[in-house]
Amino acid sequence: MDAPDDARVALMRGLIDHAPLFPPASLDLPEALAEDRRACESDAAFALGRLVWPASRLEDLPETRRHLSVVLDGGVDARAGIEAVEAVFREDLHDLARLAGEVYVEVTIDDSLDARLDAVSAAGLCAKVRCGGSRVPTASELAHFLAGCRERSLPFKATAGLHHARRTDGEHGFLNLLAAVVFGDEEAALGEQEASAFSVDSEAFRWHDRVADVAVIERARHDRLRSIGSCSFFEPIEELKALGGLP
Repeated sequence: MDAPDDARVALMRGLIDHAPLFPPASLDLPEALAEDRRACESDAAFALGRLVWPASRLEDLPETRRHLSVVLDGGVDARAGIEAVEAVFREDLHDLARLAGEVYVEVTIDDSLDARLDAVSAAGLCAKVRCGGSRVPTASELAHFLAGCRERSLPFKATAGLHHARRTDGEHGFLNLLAAVVFGDEEAALGEQEASAFSVDSEAFRWHDRVADVAVIERARHDRLRSIGSCSFFEPIEELKALGGLP
């Protein structure tokens, strides 16, 4: 279902970049392809973004109509469907720009964050942040990243640890992240734990008494949060469905 004037669709459209080969799912090739095919055929396919694939395994990927986001762990040859590239921060970023229309540079949240965001912005690229894994950033740390991107008009994607819709047991929620970019007040939105704080219906996305309509949501998704990477497509979708957040 893809109703252009539905706030639920605007909020989730193309949000989840599917990364079935990556941990913790780490599916083998046939399972990964079957799982992605199920996602493409599901009622929630409007929320499916790109297929995330490691550069070192591009030769294993059969011809596909799926749009790809390639994680650089080796060289990248020209291939139809590669729309985006993801790479860790490096000193010379300008060579990355030629690889794809969108390039996401992963930055570490540490004392060098602002300098790295400056460099990513100067190179005309996008940023990438890790929200889970071996070290989960605090709400304050992640808010620092979000504010830095906002101040530089720098689009970004987020990955890892975003399977839950709401903040749960110290893990970040993707609705919290969406609220942070739609409404601002990043640290408060990321730290929000009240079960009823967020709601979304066909008309608007709400956080307590704040309300965002379709136009506001679409602007935030284009200008700020482009996508989240997840090894599972259905886990976040099922959680959002249980909250009544799908059309």
